[in-house]
Amino acid sequence: MREPESEPAAERPAVEHPAVRETGREPSGRRGAGGAPDTGNAPNAGSTPNTKHPALPRADGPPVERADAARNRRRILDAAALIVADKGPRALTMNAVAHASGIGVGTVYRRFGDVQKLLYALVDDREQQFQEAFVSGPPPLGPDALPAPPTPPAVRLRAFLHALADRVAEQQELLLAAESASPRGRYYGAPYLTLHTHASMLIGQIQPQANAALVAHLLLAVLSPSLVQHLHESRGVTARQLKDGLDQLLSLHL
Repeated sequence: MREPESEPAAERPAVEHPAVRETGREPSGRRGAGGAPDTGNAPNAGSTPNTKHPALPRADGPPVERADAARNRRRILDAAALIVADKGPRALTMNAVAHASGIGVGTVYRRFGDVQKLLYALVDDREQQFQEAFVSGPPPLGPDALPAPPTPPAVRLRAFLHALADRVAEQQELLLAAESASPRGRYYGAPYLTLHTHASMLIGQIQPQANAALVAHLLLAVLSPSLVQHLHESRGVTARQLKDGLDQLLSLHL
């Protein structure tokens, strides 16, 4: 739950591809994803591909707020992260967070509403760090290092999926707790929409005639927290094997 001083999410500007933001133009020869992040409709045959890079919805990071409110939010999130790291998501309660952060439980409730919302806030907080890597970090995960030659989109897609596999494995308990709290909720949140938009953009660059939005959903489904947990615990799949499997999946041309 956001404080009254917070800026509404709908009013925060979307983030453009860094090359567009920095130079006012997109890299030569690049094309957009050909679809919005929440649709699976294929582009019309023969239509002119959209040459603008899609805007990326960002994880719900700290909105514009007073300095004291921002400090309280940071203390609450840090305390919650420590509880999850030490005792697991099941130990996360609003009272435990209030005690660990030294902030009144009423303030914790006003800021986040309930444990489910606090879990998603933790996911968002960690998601921002990952987003910075593929939105503005160095190649091959990040954007082109202009004026160097463009990194092939297939290379960027592979790096993106490998990095996402690492993130899901490292933060599995937290992501599983958030997914369990609201199984379908992840598909409507800014973190998933950001991942989907980025994957769609790269897929559209690799294969302009593909149904990039749908293919992106299918690729991301492979790395859902519950499936990664099943593969690891029930099938003994290691992180290296998971990445090798992703490479094999990307190389299929049936």
